[in-house]
Amino acid sequence: MTGMNSTGRPSSPAALAAAEGNRGLHLEEPLIFERGAEGRCGIDLPPVPKHKPRLGSVRREGKIGLPGLSEPQVVRHFTRLSQKNFGIDSVFYPLGSCTMKHNPRLNEKMARLPGFADLHPLQPQATVQGALELIDQLADWLMKLTGLPAVAMSPGAGAHGEFCGMAAIKSALDARGEKRTRVLVPESAHGTNPATAAALGFTVDPIPATAQGRVDLAALETKLGDDVAAIMLTNPNTCGLFEPDVIKIADMVHKAGGYFYCDGANFNAIVGRVRPADLGIDVMHINLHKTFSTPHGGGGPGSGPVVLAESLAPYVPLPYVVRQGDAYGLVEHAADAKGKKPFGRMKGFHGQMGMFVRALTYMLSHGADGLLQVASDAVLNANYILASLQDVMSAPFKGPCMHEALFDDRFLKDTGVTTLDIAKALIDRGFHPMTMYFPLVVHGAFLIEPTETESRETLDTFIAALRDLAAQAHAGKVDMFKQSPHYTPRRRLDETRAARQPVLKWTPEKDSENSIPHAAE
Repeated sequence: MTGMNSTGRPSSPAALAAAEGNRGLHLEEPLIFERGAEGRCGIDLPPVPKHKPRLGSVRREGKIGLPGLSEPQVVRHFTRLSQKNFGIDSVFYPLGSCTMKHNPRLNEKMARLPGFADLHPLQPQATVQGALELIDQLADWLMKLTGLPAVAMSPGAGAHGEFCGMAAIKSALDARGEKRTRVLVPESAHGTNPATAAALGFTVDPIPATAQGRVDLAALETKLGDDVAAIMLTNPNTCGLFEPDVIKIADMVHKAGGYFYCDGANFNAIVGRVRPADLGIDVMHINLHKTFSTPHGGGGPGSGPVVLAESLAPYVPLPYVVRQGDAYGLVEHAADAKGKKPFGRMKGFHGQMGMFVRALTYMLSHGADGLLQVASDAVLNANYILASLQDVMSAPFKGPCMHEALFDDRFLKDTGVTTLDIAKALIDRGFHPMTMYFPLVVHGAFLIEPTETESRETLDTFIAALRDLAAQAHAGKVDMFKQSPHYTPRRRLDETRAARQPVLKWTPEKDSENSIPHAAE
């Protein structure tokens, strides 16, 4: 059957593209302005009635410059653009929950119910009782899963949540009358952590990692003092490793009078298995999109609720939901926050309602046992990749890992091939590249996060592709790598020029309205 199914199929795409840039049904798509022709139109409009110009000096002097297109040309153009959207619905996307995680369609259906999708943030509270109840119920799930007694729901993303949590710490320190100025940030933390601490006026003091990729406890001991406000620890850390000394770290920081902030962006690996409160964590943000499936790739919208210990609960930002008998209300003003001292407001309204609906739908559809299984499967899949590639790629730290497998570029030594070359060649195999060159503590890093939803067959195909690329690197196929990707509409870009001289707006050349603009490549 294998031979029959492969009969007539090329083992690799054609070596040369057609003159028009097409390859099979993989069609080159120019800008819509480049498709237009003078005098062509897809629709008839009545003549514009004469009227008195009212725009004065801002009135357009020349032609508007719309392309002349028939209706089929317009439909095909935008349909092809839609097909160029490369994401988790198309293929395996090893950037994992960090950027792109499977989002069950049920979540989307629930989020689009008119009662949620059509809400207006200025509606009277009596008309949005169901929405407030949903926020309250989601908050209750987050508190139960983390073991922490308070939660701020309004932060709009992970870094926004970091700012919220650290602002609560700053408020608590101010209330204690203490001027603590330093925040300790391990090298294995997310890059936004030091930026957040600095944005709040703290001095960032890095903690080195051990040869095993964990926090160096001896270095931490030397850094502690009465000016330390907090430690910001990512756990599991950016190397995909659990910090086995996390309770000891918490005790050390607490003994010095500081707070323990946890970057909970990797909660996906431990949800249902570990309650952060039991680890000594005082405050932690949760990326709903990383743990509870809300789509986030491409820049949002995100949602980063923050759970807090009793010591920080009084400082939760406004607004927040309260239960009033059988009804729900919103505390919008500090004067109404009885017994609390909110540090302010993170955003204009109450958080990302659509994200809340998706996250709670995910929780309810999985149940407590299902969430435990999610974490288990995410860790299993990452370890399957780590174990399957360890003999051909080099892992900087001994496994097992948590939800993401990390490799470095030692296996490419003396081959002339780099991490970037492997990533570009992987595109030709039909896979989006993994996270590259991060974490920074690992040279030439490959960070692969498969998530819990990928099948054994998908992982095996991906593993086979990487094994073959490693073999080709050692076989001296350097030119093949340097020319990759071969089969995309655009070849490898000049990434420096694309980043520093991007051309984001089409402008006709002066000598020809139909000329092709310069592309950032």
